[in-house]
Amino acid sequence: MTRFIHDQFAKDYLEELLKPYGEVQGSSRVAGEVREIDVLFSPLSKPSTNLETLGLLGRFAATAAIFEPFRNAASKEEICDCLLKLLEVRGGLQRQANRNKTSIPELELPKLWILTPTASTTLLSGFGATQKVDWLPGVHFIAEYLRTAIVAIHQLPRTQETLWLRILGRGTVQKQAIDELEALSSNHPFRRATLELLYNLRQNLQVNQNSEEDDRELIMRLKPLYQQDREQAVQQGEQRLIIRQLNRCLGEIDSSTIERVQGLSIEQLEALGEALLDFSAISDLEAWLNQQIE
Repeated sequence: MTRFIHDQFAKDYLEELLKPYGEVQGSSRVAGEVREIDVLFSPLSKPSTNLETLGLLGRFAATAAIFEPFRNAASKEEICDCLLKLLEVRGGLQRQANRNKTSIPELELPKLWILTPTASTTLLSGFGATQKVDWLPGVHFIAEYLRTAIVAIHQLPRTQETLWLRILGRGTVQKQAIDELEALSSNHPFRRATLELLYNLRQNLQVNQNSEEDDRELIMRLKPLYQQDREQAVQQGEQRLIIRQLNRCLGEIDSSTIERVQGLSIEQLEALGEALLDFSAISDLEAWLNQQIE
């Protein structure tokens, strides 16, 4: 049960990050036996947002791609199943090209990115996977014509470039990535959406009665961040309400006064909400704010 919770998080997470850059299809069925691709991605010719924002994940998304994320280390059988999905997709594209009497441009052939939290030397050597000099450690490519790489998340360097992939790791790797996510600027384009998905993951894991130790640790790691985020949301909501009330009672207040109001604690905002009923001029508000500093 826990694995399915993490699988859904990974699909939702990748879809959220990739949707500004192209068409994203989650749980896409392919021919043959019933198999589902976790995330099938087709890039826009001119994305509105710079792919470099996603670092290494953005590099993966520069061309058509299939993403297969795993919560537990991918086994050789699971990797073979991923390869079958890739070949079935390519077969479908080839049949369509044959019907249309056209050829398939190389860039339209999807690359398969298998995202696994760990990968043993034995597993990698069994698939003949090697690292390329122009790629980061942890990205292991198998035979060229298969257009496939096994991404061992635990081997990725701890840099900003790999952050969005390390979020899908587990244990210490994932916790470190969450620390880095928390430290990002509040206006980062993917910080808020990623945190909301993590909070949803936390809630689903809490409901599950058979959580693993890693999951319990993840729940504990997210708890203070969630509480802080909810408190901040409450505070921002209170700020907006108070500012609307002040504008209604006293007329438009200037930006410097708004900044002072935004710097108040929740308790001070609540006190201001009660006090503003007695204000008749901006000077009353300024006097009240000055008292909070003293």
